[in-house]
Amino acid sequence: MRILLTGSTGYIGRRLLPILVQAGHHVICLVRDKRRFDWDDFDTDFLSHVAVIEGDLSMPETLKDIELDIDAAYYMVHSLSNSYSKFSDIEQVTAQSFADLIGKTKAKQIIYLSGISNDDELSEHLQSRKDVESVLKSSGVPVTVLRAAIIIGSGSASFEIIRDLVEKLPVMVAPKWLKSKCQPLAVRNVIEYLAAVLNNEKTFGKTFDIGGPDILTYKQMLLQYAKSRKLRRFIISVPVLSPKLSSLWLYFVTSTSYTLGRNLVDSMKNDVVVKEGDITSIIPLKLYSYSEALDMAFSKISQKNVISSWKDAVVNDTIQNNFLDFIDVPNHGCFHDVRNVAFTRAIPEVRKNIWEIGGDRGWYYGNWMWKIRGFMDLMVGGVGLRRGRRSPSDLKAGDSLDFWRVLLADEKENRLLLYAEMKLPGEAWLEFKIKEQDGQNVLHQKATFRPLGLWGRLYWYLVLPFHFLIFPMMAKNIIKY
Repeated sequence: MRILLTGSTGYIGRRLLPILVQAGHHVICLVRDKRRFDWDDFDTDFLSHVAVIEGDLSMPETLKDIELDIDAAYYMVHSLSNSYSKFSDIEQVTAQSFADLIGKTKAKQIIYLSGISNDDELSEHLQSRKDVESVLKSSGVPVTVLRAAIIIGSGSASFEIIRDLVEKLPVMVAPKWLKSKCQPLAVRNVIEYLAAVLNNEKTFGKTFDIGGPDILTYKQMLLQYAKSRKLRRFIISVPVLSPKLSSLWLYFVTSTSYTLGRNLVDSMKNDVVVKEGDITSIIPLKLYSYSEALDMAFSKISQKNVISSWKDAVVNDTIQNNFLDFIDVPNHGCFHDVRNVAFTRAIPEVRKNIWEIGGDRGWYYGNWMWKIRGFMDLMVGGVGLRRGRRSPSDLKAGDSLDFWRVLLADEKENRLLLYAEMKLPGEAWLEFKIKEQDGQNVLHQKATFRPLGLWGRLYWYLVLPFHFLIFPMMAKNIIKY
């Protein structure tokens, strides 16, 4: 079959793509930017079964010339991390664009991953997900809707938030939404369901809730996580804690953004348990328990094999759709800090150190100063250093890296280029490159800052003393460690 897959660079889509290809399908990936597709992750034979086309569902004019010869389509687009007040509107636009596009094809099925929404009063997030279902049905193509409970897997938002809370807080003061019930589902089961409903006529035009075998409160999930990690944790529930305060609590303790935290908190007032449809009678799967899902997530993390992470969603509105355009580092009107350090070690050893920068390993010098800068960024609404990195040793374009975004990770050219997503009065790049100069191997480290107005220039001079402390030693330690 010929399948259209949206969201192929996202958390679920990135994991679903290999499954579809292994099943013998030809997959057409609709992406906003071809450069962000994971070309290096696949061999030539795999890519012969994949086509990548560009188009932005939030901009219908970019789709007008696209003609598709497809049999089915997956709608895997989510705008939850966008502005709190705008994501619902954006989701309606993207869903309508997708429906209009598929309505012109011979596709026999649309598959949509939604969220369980059985309560009468839904959060804006869950209501938006439910509204998208109606928009997709306007295409005239039968829609198979899978409404999932929270998804547990390495790199999933739910798993990472639970992980942050339990690992960091011996005692938690939590609001009453901890009593809400949910039916957590292993990401492996989500992928299995998405693959199994494809071309399954028993699922055409139907809606199914999907969840794991356990029905737990959020409090039970936190405590069960603590038990699996052999941690003693205490949770104190308080009757009153506003959504805003709860969102701020998540924002400062976990790696979530305030926008995402607010949407999640609003949704936690709703129970998300399986009621709609009976998918188990059509697709009998081995459903993994919550504890088994946790074990599988920890296994992936320990093996350094986290395929995708929700943290890789771009949070900087100025580069939301075209961040790879920033790969051309400007020179005019910029401030620079350049360090060149010769070394005699093997190039792969130095490159390995560059590729492992940030996250748990840190920045090779003055980590306490990096942490202070991250905290300052957090206090003004930035991402801070909490995101860490998807993998301790692997980097690819589009990855988040503390408060940076990876623009280029070219091992053949020994070049790593980062773009700052922290709150700044301007734009910043950090580049590492190994090159040959005068018969020697040289680490070229360059920080570039393009200021915005007078305050941008003042900012550069204010942080210049810290640059003199950090950047020389960072370059030296990269070639030393």
